[in-house]
Formats: sequence, C-alpha cells, structure tokens
Amino acid sequence: MYVHELPEWPHFHWNTERLVEPLAQVRHRQGLLTGRMGALGFTLRQEAVLQTLTTDVIKSSEIEGEKLDAEQVRSSIARRLGMDIGGLKPADRDVEGVVEMTLDATRHCDQPLTKERLIAWHAALFPTGRSGMRKITMGAWRDDNEGPMKVVSGPMGKEHIHFEAPAAPRVEKEMAAFLEWFNAQDDLDRVLKAGVAHLWFVSIHPFEDGNGRIARAIADMTLARSENSPQRFYSMSAQIRQERNDYYNILEQTQKGGMDVTPWMQWFLGCLSRAIDGAQTVLSAVLVKARFWERVQGISMNDRQRLVLNRLLDGFEGKLTTTKYAKLTKSSQDTAHRDITYLVDHGILVRSSEGGRSTSYTLANVET
Repeated sequence: MYVHELPEWPHFHWNTERLVEPLAQVRHRQGLLTGRMGALGFTLRQEAVLQTLTTDVIKSSEIEGEKLDAEQVRSSIARRLGMDIGGLKPADRDVEGVVEMTLDATRHCDQPLTKERLIAWHAALFPTGRSGMRKITMGAWRDDNEGPMKVVSGPMGKEHIHFEAPAAPRVEKEMAAFLEWFNAQDDLDRVLKAGVAHLWFVSIHPFEDGNGRIARAIADMTLARSENSPQRFYSMSAQIRQERNDYYNILEQTQKGGMDVTPWMQWFLGCLSRAIDGAQTVLSAVLVKARFWERVQGISMNDRQRLVLNRLLDGFEGKLTTTKYAKLTKSSQDTAHRDITYLVDHGILVRSSEGGRSTSYTLANVET
C-alpha cells in the first residue's frame, strides 16, 4: 500500500527528538548566510540573488530531464529583477514560464497558495499546452484518461516506477485539504513545513506534468517564509539535482512506508543544510567578480567589453574567440579584434599560444 491509501492519510508525523539537532543546524546556517549576504551591500546582494535563481531554475528543470539555455534564464530573471546586466538575450516562452513561476513563489511568498495560483504556475510551465510532443491537460487537475498517474524517473524505455499517485477523482478533495493546511497559521516550524509540503504535494501529484518543479517551488516559497525574506541565496533544487538518486530513493521508501516520515524529514533537512553550505560557492563567485571590477576600475572600457567580461566572469562556456566576441556583441570582426587587443594590452585578457583562427582569450588574474 502507498501512504495515500492508509487510513491515517494525510496525517504525517515524525520523531521530533530526532529532528531537533538537524533543524537547529539548518536554522544556524540560515542565520550565518543571511548575515554574510546582508554585509555585501545592495549591488552584490542582487548579483548573488541573480546567480542563485538562475541556478535554481536550471537545476529544477534538469531534475525533470529538461535543459534550459542558461543565458536565456539569466536574462529573464535579470529583466524581472530590474537589473542591467547588458546584452540581454531574448528568452523562449518555456524559459519565461518557469522563471515567472519561480519568482512568483519567492517574491510573493507571503501571499496565500490557492488552486488558481497553482494552475497559473502550471500554465506558465507549459505555455503551448504540451509537454514535449504530448498534449497535456491545462487549467485543471489531471484526469487520468491515459491511465493511473505513476511517478517515474530514468530515461524513456528504462523508467523506474517509484509510486502511484491517488486516482484522479480524489485530487480535488486532496488538494483542498493540502491547501487548507498550507495556508493555516500553525506552530510548525516553517523549515519543517517546507519538507512536509514538498512531500505532500508530490504524493498527490495533481497535474499531468510539472509536479516536481511545482513541489520545489512550494518548498522554496515556504523556506522564504521561514527567513522572512523573498531573496534567495541558496538553491535547494541544485542540491537535489546533485543528490537525485538519493532523492528518488527516499521518496519511494516514504511512499511505501507508514505515516511516520522521520527518515524523509531527516533527508530533507540534511539536503537543505548542504544546499546552504553550497551557497558559499555563489558568494565566492560574487566576491571574485567584485574584486575584478575594483582592480580594473581605472581602465576605460566600452559597453561591449564590459558585456563580454561579465560573461567570462559568470562562467562562459567554451573559449572566447574573436568570432564569438563579434557574435555576442553584435559587432564586426574588426571591432571585435580591436576591443580584444585593447583588453590584452591592458592586462585584462590573456591570449592563448595557438595562432590564427584557433587563438582564444581568457581572463588574467581574476582572483586578484
């Protein structure tokens, strides 16, 4: 039997004593991170938020086997945050949709979660009404016309079934109970509530597709409430992506167990702690970027050069060449060559040893 078939459903419970220490560790890490980020100043803090949200959106989609264009995601988020990062890249509708959902969940974390809001998120995730080539039900809970909802992972043809969700006729009632609990004012620590909310929503699996991404958005929404801040400095989705196998394993074990979800809550708190620790990578990257611009602040540069240098600092894929520079800045090869030569002459870029068309360029002394 699955948990949703048990008489006690949906009354989850856990061993509080076993969660006291991991919850305290999470709360301590949240406080330390918030303090460090608060000391950065507005501009650097916004940069940290941009990097975190970009990673969150990309990794949440990767868990579902979808690869989004990182530059499109970053541009879409920057535009919505009112940040001028230069060279904004137009984003596809599917990218805009997942960004819109993610930001709505965190920036408006204090607003109630309703059926209408969830359906709007679902519509944003699937703007064409299709998941890949398959047409899916929009604007409503799933109907199971194609059979029971089975939660699976793995490539097509080698899927592993983790559990089967409640039948479609139950979804309306199940979601009403979930939303009433989620919006209620109670004494449950909101970090713990995030773990329960994620598990409960995934267990119901109310939509035909997109349930995992929406579950993670709900968890992020609750974590934002736990910190009394819509700003995100760590990505739970990125950590789940790293621990994807463990995530599906504990989810399957929980679905086939009883209503005592202590192991799930322990895993959730551990994953969250590791996600917060991972934020140090974001913080380090932001500080490296800040030090770089401080070092070169006396050197005159045009907007094209600043755009390309920012892209390099953000983790440019592949090697920078004159051709890529021209394409990125929408300039001619001659202009690109002049811009790059100027940056090399001023010790900002370093030319590779290869000659001719193979010549590429990297940042010089980024860490100083």
